[in-house]
Amino acid sequence: MKVLVDVDRCEGFASCVLSAPDVFDLDERSGVAVLLVEEPPDAVLADVQDAVRSCPVRAISLA
Repeated sequence: MKVLVDVDRCEGFASCVLSAPDVFDLDERSGVAVLLVEEPPDAVLADVQDAVRSCPVRAISLA
């Protein structure tokens, strides 16, 4: 599983960081989500899926 973040759509709500803090963070300058782990382990799959569902602007996807 590969996580993708569309930085042009991200508005910095940080719901992804709350759902999967080991995978996402917010850039301090731009305020948009950044990936800490592009291909996270299966152990955090449920958290990443929650982050995808909880993003209000649908800026996160799985490939």
